[in-house]
Amino acid sequence: MQIGEVAERTGLSLRTIRYYEEVGLVTPSARTRGGFRVYNEADAARLELIKRMKSLEFTLEETRLLLTVLSGLAADPAPQERRELVDRLSTWCTEIDWRCALLRERLQIAEGLATNLDRELSDRAGSERASAPENPAAASGSPAGWTGEAEYERGRR
Repeated sequence: MQIGEVAERTGLSLRTIRYYEEVGLVTPSARTRGGFRVYNEADAARLELIKRMKSLEFTLEETRLLLTVLSGLAADPAPQERRELVDRLSTWCTEIDWRCALLRERLQIAEGLATNLDRELSDRAGSERASAPENPAAASGSPAGWTGEAEYERGRR
């Protein structure tokens, strides 16, 4: 797969994929004679993992550490090294579970806020609510100029 195909498949921008290559998180499995990057399924899966870790707010260095553990396990290590890597992977699983629980808690808070604001809107606006835009980004009073998920993702890179 060329970089455009991988970008479409993973939902990452070309720029982001190139950046991950630049910082050593992913390396294309090959290059064409013309110098174009060629990725295989394992490369795409690695990029998906990096994307998921970013969504859980792991740093690039933390991501690199987990990728090292996974690469070590894939290399069929000696029994002692395998036990150590499995222990490290277990620690990562615990950390990821904790971050997921934190996100669920934050989601509950956000949903509670949305419910409260919806109730406030119903109480105050009544029938005027039908004329409100469906997309909060379309409203001129959008807090901090927020324009949706794409803007959020650009701001996090």
